[in-house]
Amino acid sequence: MASLIRDKNREGQHNGCRTLQFIGADRKRKSIRLGKVSAKAGESIKAKVESILAASYSQQSWDPETSAWIGKLDPKLYDKLAAAGLLPKRGQAEAATLGEFLDGYIASRTDVKPGTATVFQQTKKYMLEFFDAKILLADITTSDANKWRRWLAAAPPDGKGLAENTVRRRCGIARQFFREAVEARKLAENPFGKMKGIAVGDNRSRDYFITREEADKVLQACPSNEWRLIFALSRYGGLRCPSEHLGLTWRDVNWEQERITVRSPKTEHVAGRESRVIPLFPELRPYLTEAFEAAEDGAQFVIAQHRGSNVNLRTQLIRIIGDAGRKPWPKLFQNLRASRATELAADYPAHVAAEWLGHSTMIAQKHYWRTTDADFEKALHQCKQTAAVTTGKSREVGIGSHCDTADSIPLRPGTDETMSPAGLEPTTYGLKVRCSTN
Repeated sequence: MASLIRDKNREGQHNGCRTLQFIGADRKRKSIRLGKVSAKAGESIKAKVESILAASYSQQSWDPETSAWIGKLDPKLYDKLAAAGLLPKRGQAEAATLGEFLDGYIASRTDVKPGTATVFQQTKKYMLEFFDAKILLADITTSDANKWRRWLAAAPPDGKGLAENTVRRRCGIARQFFREAVEARKLAENPFGKMKGIAVGDNRSRDYFITREEADKVLQACPSNEWRLIFALSRYGGLRCPSEHLGLTWRDVNWEQERITVRSPKTEHVAGRESRVIPLFPELRPYLTEAFEAAEDGAQFVIAQHRGSNVNLRTQLIRIIGDAGRKPWPKLFQNLRASRATELAADYPAHVAAEWLGHSTMIAQKHYWRTTDADFEKALHQCKQTAAVTTGKSREVGIGSHCDTADSIPLRPGTDETMSPAGLEPTTYGLKVRCSTN
């Protein structure tokens, strides 16, 4: 992709200078005079230029090693590469401020769902609270990125800091923001590019299994039939709230075949996972029937009254749980869904339970399935039954509390002697002392 050429003087002799030639993204041949550099240094520059060209051809960001090399370039060499169109000019890079860039990037992402757009705005808010909106993108360093991460864990929103998984998610979004800046050639290096531990992990300390008894108390405290249905769809249908609840229509409920088609905005971008079909579980039928009978003629959506953008289902559910005399559990709706996933996995094959909930068995095992008190009770009950059966059979064959005494071994027919226990090899009868044929 690039060639390193040794320059010659007028007499045709090598003068120690080198020139780098390459075909740019515009398919034109270009040259960069490197001056007097060693062959090793020239080859190193050539390799990095080829890496920059490869990223430009594929419209991808630079790899971390190339980004770090660009960030440490001598200003003269940087200007030469920028003049050849390989790098953004330093004046252009420095003109981009954090506030302006974030506003422009978020406004351009009209392809994301409302939930993702909300996360973008939340991340932007935290970044502008820590950094000044007028700070230059080029002035934000890797050290600054790490300081921001520690600040998230300690300061917002009320001085207690964010949960670890929330911090990871915010840092992942910030890395996405700055990756776009690198791809737009507004930055030479992503300050979040080397940050470790951004992937969201499974925090099992916040797991909580909502028993049927507890669910019944909450259902009794619900103020309306629609709220009872919202809760039942979460606990006994395993639907994602609110996206799958709000997308459910009466046409999706097949009363005759006792099935419900659930449309999933979260997975609709994956071919074949736009929707799934679940049974009309017996636990769901009374609440669906109640809502159907109360629905207006020609009603389209199952959840009709709680559809506004200003409706906060989480806050209302916390109030309902308090009215039921219970303490709100962590991850309100996710733990309702996880509780149903655990029940289904205990009663049906793993792939069936996962299919009904709309996730893979790997995701279910990592984030949803858990051991419950009912599992321990079932195990102890089965052990007691097995022990009782085993004890009964032992008594039938004459073994048990007397099997370890010599008196319990029967006499050999026609003799008055007690038989010695036989060894592993066949015994030879007729001898005073029992022994093997060998």
